[in-house]
Amino acid sequence: MADRPAPLAEPVRELDRRELHASVSDPVMESVTLLTDVMSQYPDAVSFAPGAPHESFFEGVDVARHIESYVAYLCRERGMSPARARRRILQYGSTPGLINELVAGVLRADEGIDVPPEAVVVTVGCQEAIFIALRALHATPDDVLLVADPCYVGAVGAARLLGLDIRPVEQRPDGSVLPDLLRVCREVRAEGKRPRALYLVPDFSNPSGSRMGLPDRHALLAAAAEEDLLVLEDNPYGFTAAPDTKLPTLKALDRGGRVVHLGTFAKVCIPGVRVGYAVADQTVRGPDGRTRLLAAELAAVKSMVTVNTSPVGQAVIGGMLVEAGGTLRAMVEEKSAFYRRNLRLLLDALEAAFPEELRARTGIRWEAPEGGFFLVMTLPFEVDDAVLEESARDFGVLWTPMSHFFVGGKGGARQIRLSLSYLDDDEIEEGVRRLAAFVAGRT
Repeated sequence: MADRPAPLAEPVRELDRRELHASVSDPVMESVTLLTDVMSQYPDAVSFAPGAPHESFFEGVDVARHIESYVAYLCRERGMSPARARRRILQYGSTPGLINELVAGVLRADEGIDVPPEAVVVTVGCQEAIFIALRALHATPDDVLLVADPCYVGAVGAARLLGLDIRPVEQRPDGSVLPDLLRVCREVRAEGKRPRALYLVPDFSNPSGSRMGLPDRHALLAAAAEEDLLVLEDNPYGFTAAPDTKLPTLKALDRGGRVVHLGTFAKVCIPGVRVGYAVADQTVRGPDGRTRLLAAELAAVKSMVTVNTSPVGQAVIGGMLVEAGGTLRAMVEEKSAFYRRNLRLLLDALEAAFPEELRARTGIRWEAPEGGFFLVMTLPFEVDDAVLEESARDFGVLWTPMSHFFVGGKGGARQIRLSLSYLDDDEIEEGVRRLAAFVAGRT
């Protein structure tokens, strides 16, 4: 057979980034991957960057047992045979979720949030809950999303992907967003647009660690009613409050249907199964006059995003909830105490490494939150991604530039976020020692 001529090489198709959606070039999209890349590049560095749960809590996790506990629950409460219950876990699941009644029960017992299971949508982590809520609520380009500033990058990133108009609302160190909220609402309306929803984390916010007091919670709900505004309440860190300082969630206080509550089992249970939820018990009336819950609308959006949340992951969380007796208080108490202890260790280490005289002379300071996973430190010089890499390379310590969390990149130029959740005692002490050496080298 005669040799065939080699095919001519075709040029590889090159895409112009300007022809892709604008969100792919948004700096906020690089925030998470930046930290991951730097951590992998400097594996021996002590990292105050990730807001991940401490891995010691994984020791009591028995995935097989949790799944069997959920199977037993289905057999006992739903009258299923063991074979049918297991098929339910292995098959595609219902879009709204499989463990909705268990989630609703825990929210009722632990948070005083009294909603029917139908008002709960079980999501792929809280990130999906944020995404589908934003998509469903913002109908036109004139619907504006307000965000407490500084803001969790996942919420801003989701809004960028959806092409939403985002406006920052200053969140003060005491957690208050008033009166800046009212000012921004007036400005948005003056442009002929509608302030549609406010996203915030009232309890120990990521990144600032701020916490909204009870009077401000009531004031925010009143302002939301006055401005015809929905509130997207994200609550991943409220469980870290000391028992005698726990405050009701905005959703528990909500009497006007203003709050869509977003949550996750990543911090209290385990992150690896990626199970979160949205609570949306508002009534939606269709053009035919029929009504259904907002949760059903969110589920419709979810059906075109992830179809459903992993039934296996839901079974793991469902089994943990069953084993806990329908309340996570005991589990929360242990983990809350651990994270508050880590917070105290970090604050003590900072006090020792940066004495009062040095702070007075240089302007170094930090906030001292009462809970949560993070605190913010102000330095006497500007920090950015290049300075972060210098810190990792030359001093073996990682942190997160706060500028990543300010909408539009305006703010936090001299601030860093320190995470306290992921590290052991000796790592916290060594990390602060290295941080002090890094700061000393620049002051």
